[in-house]
Amino acid sequence: MTTPNDTNTPSAAEASGLDPRVLELLVCPLTKTTLHYDRDAQELVSEQAGLAFPVRGGIPILLVEEARRL
Repeated sequence: MTTPNDTNTPSAAEASGLDPRVLELLVCPLTKTTLHYDRDAQELVSEQAGLAFPVRGGIPILLVEEARRL
């Protein structure tokens, strides 16, 4: 049984199905800058590119044609 202070409590990325280690490696396909994970919108946001890439079923879709303009 896990408690709120347990170190095994999943992070926001884990709770969505994203492995936090993978999230650390992902970059924007256009700018090669770090992506910010928006848990509520289920998107990876590239502030520099002005794009939000969807995460579907825990899989980041890093295709520009699938991204939403910010």
